[in-house]
Parts: sequence; C-alpha cells; structure tokens
Amino acid sequence: MTTRELGPGGPVVTELCVGTSPLGGMPQIYGYDVEAERAIATVLRAFESGIGFLDTSNNYGGGESEKRIGEAIRRAGGLPEGFVVATKADPVPGDGEFTGDRVLASFEESLERLGLDRVPVFYLHDPEHFDFDDLSAPGGAVDAMVELKRRGAVDRIGVAGGDLGAMRRYVDTGAFDILLNHNRYTLLDRSADALIDHALAAGLVYVNAAPFASGMLAKPAADRPRYQYGMPSDEIVERTERLRALCAAHGVSLPAVALQFSTRDPRVSSTVVGVSSPQRVDELVANAAAPIPAELWDELRDLAV
Repeated sequence: MTTRELGPGGPVVTELCVGTSPLGGMPQIYGYDVEAERAIATVLRAFESGIGFLDTSNNYGGGESEKRIGEAIRRAGGLPEGFVVATKADPVPGDGEFTGDRVLASFEESLERLGLDRVPVFYLHDPEHFDFDDLSAPGGAVDAMVELKRRGAVDRIGVAGGDLGAMRRYVDTGAFDILLNHNRYTLLDRSADALIDHALAAGLVYVNAAPFASGMLAKPAADRPRYQYGMPSDEIVERTERLRALCAAHGVSLPAVALQFSTRDPRVSSTVVGVSSPQRVDELVANAAAPIPAELWDELRDLAV
C-alpha cells in the first residue's frame, strides 16, 4: 500500500486511514449501532490488513471508541510496528468553552483509554463550534496544541473539522501541520478544492475524511444511506444514481471510484474512511486496489454531477 510522510520528517502513514467514529457506537449519527466485541474485532482486522493509520477522537461515543481501540491494542500485544494512531482534542460534552487546559486534559484522557504513552498525530477537533478569537488567544486551545508538540508529546498537530471558512482561519494561524477536512472533497461535493490548495501552499499536509459522504457513495439506495450525516435531498439521490450508472457501465463499483477519487489525488496524504466491521476493512482494501479504467475518470471530469 502506498505510504507518505505527513510533512518532511513526519510520521509515515498509509494512503488509507481507518476511521473509528462508528466504532464508538453512535446510532444517532449513523443510523446503526456497533457493539463492543465487533468494534474490537474490526480494529484487530485493521492491524492485519496492511493499513497502517487509524483515526479516532476523545469524544467518539463519549470515549467508547478509544476504549475499544485500547482493548484491541492490548489483545494484539501492542501496536503493529510502524502503525500510526491519531486522536483529537474535544471539549467536555455540553460545555460552552474549549480551553487550553481542556486540550491538555483531553490528551491525557485519550492516552489512558488507548493505553499508549504518546500518539504521533493530534488534532484540534471541530473548533468551528467555538469562537475563533477565544481558541486562538494566548494560553488558549491553539497554544495548548503547540505546547504538546513543543514537549515532544506528539510529532504533528492538526486541525480537523468540516466548515471550510473556519478551517481556512486555523490554517492561517501558522500553528498547524495538518488539515483534516471531512465530507467536502467527494464525487458529490468538491467545495474543499481551493482550501486544499491553500493549505498546501501554507506548508500543511491534507488528510481527506469521509470520501463516501458518510455513506451515500458506499451503500445501495435501498439501504437509505445518509449524506453528510443527514438525509439526502432528492437532488443528491439523483446525482448519486447517475454516478452509479456510469460506474456500472464501466464494470466497476461506485464505492471503489469514490474512494480512489480521493486516494489518487496527489494532494491528499491519506484518506480516512469510517468502518464498522471486519468485513468493511476488507472491502476498503479491495476498493482501494480495484482497477478503474482511465476513460471513467475522463467521463467523470465531463459529467456535471
């Protein structure tokens, strides 16, 4: 599997990253639950798959995702050699503030749940829900992220969120090494395109999350998949079916094309895909390797979706 550095001298990661938000058991977001043993088995399968990068967060499932990952690490006898775990700082649920002290506390909570002494990659998570001036003020959340890197507790710090305008503001602080953006660079929504160029020009690397648009491009229409964590509009359903028909005409699956739309872009250092079972890990690896004719990519460029 292709690997890349997260910036010069940074951690080496695979082009695929296992997203573990579903493994925390969040049916309110995904429309289904994942019980603990299935989640642990999924992480263990990821360790065997050739994927070397995993993404989680302090508050996925109220910490349950990290706990389950930690149990999988324990059962495996430790992380596979070279395997990179990334997690994220989150505020206390329901708290109206996201302070520097909270970033540091979130970091320690994550290490305890994961059973690790350190993580190579640490993100400030969804800061768009808080006032930028508060988080970027001296002693605030951004400073705490920088302090963790200064201490050597992490190798790279990043900002992770969905709002394009907010992400640009955090890129422009000059504090971060990585931008992770979700749901905004897919076959259905390419609105992050300019932001990716902006981040790379500023010296950051880009990690693309949710290339399936939270299910819309991965599941058949009969399963009523969600789009960007909500119900899709009629327009999105119609556009997805046009894409599905185009892929079928070339004898390839829509999930494979949706995934490789991200992985084949040289600007994307890694692509984060949420998984919910060992089978989904296997499908992810297979979709990344599926041959796709060049003619299909040409037609996708011309198709007004």
